[in-house]
Amino acid sequence: MRRFTLLLVTALSLHSAAAQDPNKQRETALDDLLSERGTAEDFAATITAARKNSISEQAILEGMFLYHVDREEDDAVAALLPAFLKQGEDFKLTDSAIFSVKEDWLAVVEYVRAIAALHKGDRAEFKSHITEAFWLSPRQAAAFAPHIERLRLNDAMSLVKIDFTTRLASLMSADEVTLASLMQGKKTLLLHFWAPTSQEAEQSLPDFISTATTLENKGFSIISLLTDHSPENVIAANKLLLPLGPKLPGTWLIDNKQTPLHRTLRLQTYPLIVLVAQDGSVLFNGDPSDDQFWRALQKIDPEIVRPSIPADEK
Repeated sequence: MRRFTLLLVTALSLHSAAAQDPNKQRETALDDLLSERGTAEDFAATITAARKNSISEQAILEGMFLYHVDREEDDAVAALLPAFLKQGEDFKLTDSAIFSVKEDWLAVVEYVRAIAALHKGDRAEFKSHITEAFWLSPRQAAAFAPHIERLRLNDAMSLVKIDFTTRLASLMSADEVTLASLMQGKKTLLLHFWAPTSQEAEQSLPDFISTATTLENKGFSIISLLTDHSPENVIAANKLLLPLGPKLPGTWLIDNKQTPLHRTLRLQTYPLIVLVAQDGSVLFNGDPSDDQFWRALQKIDPEIVRPSIPADEK
């Protein structure tokens, strides 16, 4: 999900109008620069084309910023800080591709400063710069918020230890099992929280099953947890899973009613993935599409590669 969608849409609409200009090649190069989200090689070629068509370094820096932010490459965003500070000395609003007022530019500079501080582990500096970014450009608040939420969640998760003696009921029978019994001989526990009432959870099931199959073969214990234990929800969940076949990867359970894991893990939307180490500590808590999830997996097993979804299952 793009964090700076408003800026991008505004920029593209402005340049689409300008595309009626005789110099369409330059406008196309600028549009490509702002919208490219392919590989690093693709983006490097786009930058080369932008320079060839005399796109300003200010606009190229903004394009680089959008590219890395939308791909959630925080390390790359942090690495842009020297370029942003240098550009600040020569900033011209007329050279900007995405900013209509200088305050929006200054807010993004503060945002980059905040990400660089977070990269260094300086929480006080992060808070100072992200607060200033909010102050300068409140309309970009939705873009700044995810880092704050992630920081707070990580703090909360550092205090959590999953109790492996927890007993959970099967989604497909009356049996109960403990997490400990499902962890025997496994290197890591993957908890998949979902709900049949969530359209996103339903649409992501083929992707999850592909991922779960890969990880199960790598020695992970895979547990899918239905978060709502009501009879209606259990029926809806089983109905939803039926077309996916009888041999689903992992174990499909219902979250504990008395001490629900999804409350302990502060989950609010679905689907969500939680990686748990053998000692019960949380290694990752977040969206299964998050690149950080795959980085966490590769720390456990460097050979893990993100699987692709067959075209007919997308």
